[in-house]
Amino acid sequence: MIDYWNKRFKLEEKIWGNNSSKSSQNALEIFHHKKIKSILIPGSGYGRNSKIFSQKGYNVIGIEISVFACKLAKKFDPLTIFINASILNIPLIEGEFDAIYCFNVLHLLLEDDRIIFLKNCYNLLNSNGLAYFTVFSDMESNFRKGKKVENNTFENKPGRPAHYFSEKDLLSHFKDFSVLKMGIINEPEDHGGKAHIHKLRYTLVEKN
Repeated sequence: MIDYWNKRFKLEEKIWGNNSSKSSQNALEIFHHKKIKSILIPGSGYGRNSKIFSQKGYNVIGIEISVFACKLAKKFDPLTIFINASILNIPLIEGEFDAIYCFNVLHLLLEDDRIIFLKNCYNLLNSNGLAYFTVFSDMESNFRKGKKVENNTFENKPGRPAHYFSEKDLLSHFKDFSVLKMGIINEPEDHGGKAHIHKLRYTLVEKN
């Protein structure tokens, strides 16, 4: 996984452009209403989804596995602190964050690692902390395409397996949290001049 993302960011740099995702704008409204101050962004890439928060005055830390993405991020979003580390072993203090925003990262992990990652997220949130996640849904056009790796997990790009979530599956993953809201969001993307729309599942959860 490290090799895949290092190679991709090195070759394509700002893969998804300069604009933040639609879901990050939704999360920003929620975090503002809830008076959030500190935000963790696992899988922060080159900073396109951290910048929308840091520019509004939030204290933001991004965790990113690709050293090339971190270099890009520090220039693109100088207000965020970026740490080159794995989301499976985040070197931060438990209970440190008011909120987590995680865009399209959870589905990149295999089942055992998804469990570890969500446990890490739970521990890093403070009491009643919020988390907003987006993931590939089972309504994506690539669902069931490519080599099957695990249940509902397919490698449709070499070196990058992806898990496709049903609503029931997503609820099961967040069983340790209180689910406040979940649904489908149509997320436009354009990389390499290939505009398309992802059908993502999103969930807003609270630490019990």
